[in-house]
Amino acid sequence: MVGSIDNDFCGTDMTIGTDSALHRIIEVVDAIMTTAQSHQRTFVLEVMGRHCGYLALVSALACGADWVLIPEMPPEDGWEEKMCEKLSATRSRGTRLNIIIVAEGAIDRHGKPITSSFVKDLVVKNLGFDTRVTILGHVQRGGTPSAFDRILASRMGVEAVLALLETTANTPACVVSLCGNQSVRVPLMECVQTTQEVQKAMDQKRFEEAVKLRGRSFENNLRTYKLLAHRKPESELPVSNFNVAVLNVGAPAAGMNAAVRSAVRVGISEGHKMFAVNDGFEGFYKGQIKEIKWGDVGGWTGQGGSLLGTKRTLPAKHVDKIAEQMRKHNINALLVIGGFEAFLSLLELSAARGNYDEFCVPMVMVPATVSNNVPGSDLSIGADTALNAITTTCDRIKQSASGTKRRVFIIETMGGYCGYLATVGGLAAGADAAYIYEEPFDIRDLQANVEHLTEKMKTSIQRGLVLRNENSNVNYTTDFIYQLYTEEGRGVFDCRKNVLGHMQQGGAPSPFDRNFGTKISAKAMQWLSQKLVETYRKGKVGCLPTLRTPAVCWGCTPGLWSSSLLCSSKIRLILFTGSPKSSGG
Repeated sequence: MVGSIDNDFCGTDMTIGTDSALHRIIEVVDAIMTTAQSHQRTFVLEVMGRHCGYLALVSALACGADWVLIPEMPPEDGWEEKMCEKLSATRSRGTRLNIIIVAEGAIDRHGKPITSSFVKDLVVKNLGFDTRVTILGHVQRGGTPSAFDRILASRMGVEAVLALLETTANTPACVVSLCGNQSVRVPLMECVQTTQEVQKAMDQKRFEEAVKLRGRSFENNLRTYKLLAHRKPESELPVSNFNVAVLNVGAPAAGMNAAVRSAVRVGISEGHKMFAVNDGFEGFYKGQIKEIKWGDVGGWTGQGGSLLGTKRTLPAKHVDKIAEQMRKHNINALLVIGGFEAFLSLLELSAARGNYDEFCVPMVMVPATVSNNVPGSDLSIGADTALNAITTTCDRIKQSASGTKRRVFIIETMGGYCGYLATVGGLAAGADAAYIYEEPFDIRDLQANVEHLTEKMKTSIQRGLVLRNENSNVNYTTDFIYQLYTEEGRGVFDCRKNVLGHMQQGGAPSPFDRNFGTKISAKAMQWLSQKLVETYRKGKVGCLPTLRTPAVCWGCTPGLWSSSLLCSSKIRLILFTGSPKSSGG
């Protein structure tokens, strides 16, 4: 298992310690941003990364830095003038803060080091801006590990032990790596050779190859940063004549604003006119729609909550008014950022396509909810921030319990009917038990847990932690479990309870959620652009044929008539009534 904050080992998307280092960097950036409220300044931030620029690149992506310098992709000759031009342009648009992130191993195309002090002197000399240098140093290695790192290390540890148990005398050495969201085993020597090839490519100035050798995660981060950070002149932008609406639906989740920023800027780069809808579908049918520009979303990446406003209102009751607004503003595509309500909303709009041509346009959902309960997605924007809030709270509770021996804490987490937060939060915080909706439990399970905690109090670790998903059981409520543990543990341990509540939805988004929201929203916007081009016919966008004749889908409930091509089954065989001509083909 690779533990390195630099994430400089090829063969894995993330090494243990990297996410925690990103937390330290983003904490500093967020603190620096408050300075901009009273001072117009340029900050040059030097982060670790002697041979790998991952920390600099991802932190730049997560905070929306104006410029980033990394060893794998040195800037083109003449970068000094281009950087100063960009800083001057952003300052002229009213930006009070400029951030430049420099990896400690940054070099130019000729192999000459680019230091933070050099960048500062350059900005002061050419622009006269008040500039400060912050060198983080070994601060990045310290601090409490993030929830992501705890979970990653735990999962990798389990996989490593399984690999050892299954090995033989002839089994080659392997590395437990992270691929997407899965722990996998990769041959050790292949990873070592690839890592060495990166340095050779950099030494030989084959920088494009060095980026590819770093892996798809690094390459994708660099591509996304270039897409969002460097605004092209309007004369160089393509003209699409398409209007795309962006809105938030459901409960607020940290990282929503980063997703909106990414969608708006990618859409403008693709030549579209972007519209922001306030207060979800409730604001949509009320006409709270306005065009949003590139500069309007500046600084949104680090903002928590939803700056657009979000509601749980579903569109079915006001579908006629929403269709009218789409027709009025000529909306050609929809990007919905939200949780399970957003998922249901798009299903309702899809079902209404038979009656309203306005909904026969490309629509895409970006999952954003702390509950992580959206079908078809391993992770949702906001879940990582909520997990960090849970983990931090549990750490403080356990610390308070260390002074008071023989105490058990019952913690209630959010999640609705999804036990993700309770399960993974329990794993990150080292809980003794986690009660979730997906795994039914009864009085015998509660009794077994009480007996376990009773035995645990006889050891040196005389404290307990139990997590409960808010809707895990109708009758076994948090109060019931607290009273049961209190009574059964009488004379052995005492209990305390804590309902975390909406603190799990608040706070500044974690680096993971900022990065994840930025990348997934950019990908969604690019998909929409592709579909808009593919479905444009005779001056009109239409992603699906309008079905005027009722159609029944094979595999759905018998007798269920629907005018939508979407159904609950995975089968896509449609049987039309009437002749092909009357049913629209």
